[in-house]
Amino acid sequence: MNMLKIVAVPMHKEGRKFVAIFAAVTLLLGLIWEPLFWLGVGATVWCYYFFRDPVRVIPQQDGLVISPADGVVSLIEEVTPAADLGLGDAPLTRVSVFMNVFNCHVNRAPVAGTVTNVVYHHGKFLNASLDKASEHNERNSVTIETGHGVRIGVVQIAGLVARRIVCFVKEGDTLGAGHRFGLIRFGSRLDIYLPLGVSPLVSVGQTAVAGETILADLLTPNLSRPGLPE
Repeated sequence: MNMLKIVAVPMHKEGRKFVAIFAAVTLLLGLIWEPLFWLGVGATVWCYYFFRDPVRVIPQQDGLVISPADGVVSLIEEVTPAADLGLGDAPLTRVSVFMNVFNCHVNRAPVAGTVTNVVYHHGKFLNASLDKASEHNERNSVTIETGHGVRIGVVQIAGLVARRIVCFVKEGDTLGAGHRFGLIRFGSRLDIYLPLGVSPLVSVGQTAVAGETILADLLTPNLSRPGLPE
């Protein structure tokens, strides 16, 4: 195994200027007091890893919904989706993945398809693990329609520390499953809205890996979550 590939994880280009700022501040701190320099080195390394963009092995099976974010499944509940997603008024299953400041923050498309909607909302910066964050926090909503006409909603939600949601896609763009579509700087959450009648294949507390963890199977919608009776 190549240890260099483990240590030198690729960094997303969005992080370059932040790492440069951290490094410059570190040099200035070193001129003031040497212990501050080493604290700055630690902070710079953390910043580098915050913007890491590792290669992921994307499941190739048709019909899978995969996690758009690294983190912990914090909520699974039936809610009425926000109107800007264009998913109708019926309650849908929402799976929330909470990202702390140590998780990789590059967001990936949960399914392959066409972006039909992108809506950004200004808002508050409440703790992203709270249920009300979906409604009150700054957020960016993206709807993706698969080749079979199924629509999946995914919402980037800012958190206590996050102050910048970045979205790389626009309406009409075509995405492959697991393709990078955005990121959120410094702690946040993603909500995924599953189609009516589709059951999640993850449980609250489970760790999710962006582009790899399977959240649901659109072709076998009634499968049970792990650890739960059928």
